[in-house]
Amino acid sequence: MKELVGSCCVCGKQLYCLDGFFNGVYNENHETICFDCSEERKKSAE
Repeated sequence: MKELVGSCCVCGKQLYCLDGFFNGVYNENHETICFDCSEERKKSAE
């Protein structure tokens, strides 16, 4: 099952819940972010 949850607040990519698993990150600021943008943020924070 594939259900649209929202979009990445950084790049705008659509994020889905796939068989009960969210294919993104929900952070402490209540933002949804795709895995690619999340990794870029981690790298730039180091």
